[in-house]
Amino acid sequence: MNNAVTKVAVVGSGISGAVCASTLARNGVSVTLFESARGPGGRMSQRRETSEGGQELLFDHGAPYFTVTNTDALALVREWESGGLVNEWKVNFGSFNFVSKQFVDMQQDGMSKKYVGVPGMNSICKALCRQPGVESKFSMGVGRLEWLEDEHLWSVSGLDGESLGKFKGVVASDKNVVSPRFRHVAGKPPPLDLTFVPELTAKLEDIPVNPCFALMLAFAEPLSSIPVKGFSFQNSEVLSWAHCDSTKPGRSATTERWVLHSTCGVCKEYNCTYWITETFKCYINKSS
Repeated sequence: MNNAVTKVAVVGSGISGAVCASTLARNGVSVTLFESARGPGGRMSQRRETSEGGQELLFDHGAPYFTVTNTDALALVREWESGGLVNEWKVNFGSFNFVSKQFVDMQQDGMSKKYVGVPGMNSICKALCRQPGVESKFSMGVGRLEWLEDEHLWSVSGLDGESLGKFKGVVASDKNVVSPRFRHVAGKPPPLDLTFVPELTAKLEDIPVNPCFALMLAFAEPLSSIPVKGFSFQNSEVLSWAHCDSTKPGRSATTERWVLHSTCGVCKEYNCTYWITETFKCYINKSS
């Protein structure tokens, strides 16, 4: 690694930003990680809710699991596994055909190893953001990134315009730093102005973003009519995926907790939560 790069800002504490920050720190780079949310995780975040009876409910409402095919990534996952951050999720998977109302491909989705963070998907990011050499600043969104030609440094400012420091390099793990979507959320232009490099702007705009709604459900009794603990949906315009979160290693099983993800298309519709709930209830009622 080039020793000249001694101070780097990483924007975003999802799995890519957290791994990047940790790797840089291990190589002697001083890293400051900025995250607009209250804690790390990104799409590997964990949601904390309280039931009407006062019981704490935890849901992995983003990525339900991850698989590994790259040998370098596998070595990293094995390191996490030995440290108790990751475990294999060994349950049956399948697909549900919404037209026939039948489960199909019962073993097809369960062939490859599926890993989960323990005790939550965000556990990996939490550990990486606490590693020596990484200074993590949460609830601190980046509002502007500016290259200072005279100093050969990046100036980083917050959403309020206050300076957050100067850095030799900046790693943006969040597409929102250049996305027009940033304006809808923050009411300001994206932090990084790429008008001077239009070819890079075009490439970044081609990066796909697949939004979805997540519905979190808790049941006092197991749903015995569902023979698998994770399944995709076939021939549904509303639902794409469902999994039983409480069956993962290290989770409480006092309630049966399910997370459902919508399709990308339904995100554009109104009253989506009602549709997802009614769709799932419709299946449960017909299968009981």
